[in-house]
Amino acid sequence: MDSGPNGYAALDPCVHCGFCLPACPTYLVTGDEGHSPRGRIVLMRALERGEMDANDPGLFEHLDACLGCRGCEPACPSGVGYGRGFEAARAQLFRARGISPAARLVLGVFRHRLAWRPLFALARLLRATGLPRLLAGGNRLRFGMGMLAASAEPPEKAERTERTDLLPSSPSSPSSPSSPSSPTVALFRGCVMGALFNHVHDATRRTLEANGYRVVERAGQVCCGALHEHAGDRGGATGLAQANVEALAEGTDFVVVNSAGCGALLKDYGHLLGTEAAARLGAKVRDVSELLAERGPRTGAPLELEVAYDAPCHLQHAQKVQEAPLALLRAVPGLRLRLLPGSDRCCGSAGIYSVLRPQMARAVLDQKIAGLSAARPRPDFVVTGNPGCLMQIGAGLRAARLPIDVAHPVELLDHSYREAGFYR
Repeated sequence: MDSGPNGYAALDPCVHCGFCLPACPTYLVTGDEGHSPRGRIVLMRALERGEMDANDPGLFEHLDACLGCRGCEPACPSGVGYGRGFEAARAQLFRARGISPAARLVLGVFRHRLAWRPLFALARLLRATGLPRLLAGGNRLRFGMGMLAASAEPPEKAERTERTDLLPSSPSSPSSPSSPSSPTVALFRGCVMGALFNHVHDATRRTLEANGYRVVERAGQVCCGALHEHAGDRGGATGLAQANVEALAEGTDFVVVNSAGCGALLKDYGHLLGTEAAARLGAKVRDVSELLAERGPRTGAPLELEVAYDAPCHLQHAQKVQEAPLALLRAVPGLRLRLLPGSDRCCGSAGIYSVLRPQMARAVLDQKIAGLSAARPRPDFVVTGNPGCLMQIGAGLRAARLPIDVAHPVELLDHSYREAGFYR
């Protein structure tokens, strides 16, 4: 078991004060101490010491119900490393009891491109029919349809997906289009992002090039492994991570990621693999908002929109990236940006959590949807930088029949740039 400073020992500072409780989505839903960080730390310590067996149903239920959002960490005055401790506990549970058949099937699919690519191709074909948008609703099947519908490009941009080139910037522009001497950025394509959110990849490329970066492609990439690592499947995660290190560690100044969950693990590859190459890759990984914020970013054309920003857990809590997405959105004149109450809390997606524990995931999401429903004026968009969050929140909005769209922040900046005439 992992008892070093990055494992169970990261829980040592806990004094059981309870400041973490109001920051825990599952505790807020259930009011159950066992579903709180404080309660789970007690259980993890009992697991570590052998006082409770990994097959104890109560222990497993409480630990398995954790979203892994790490929202408790910034609320903790003692600096408890809950994420590292939970990582060690999940790995120990995986070794002792494995995972459910459903989880094994999902993780097995994502380990092999030949498995997930055809499945996502079929999903895109179904999405293109428009049926998921029409069938979206509240029961489990219709909620799944809503998730697929929410992965589509926002309607306002649906006819504008073609590749465009940059126009030269004016002398007064704060930054210039990319050139051969620009910093080079490898785009991490991932699995879900590359298959269902390629429009976000296109927007990422265009906006980075408009702000002076040169974006390049790197072959040999696979799934980042975050789903496997979150489930305790270290073997699956390390195999995928090693392939990505070989594909991305050398040859560029940065690796850009537009999925918060992927970015959090890519930055942590040094810890996961323990190699110099993995640490080098992790050190040059940036969320797209970080790279754009470093360059300004360049101001686009006005968009008269009401926008609510929802912070992905693995961007705000794991990567500690908080201001960069807001700087990106503030580069769009006319955009009225708000942070609604609970915008820093988990939406209930949490990788494959919403598939394996739909009732708890929906209960967590319902609190967020209630806040969006009560907002006045009502947002035109909820923007968030993670595919699972986009799909979960988008499906929740459709189930509640709220006329609010979802988008990645970089999509609104891209639309603003297009309206400004930055692209041919």
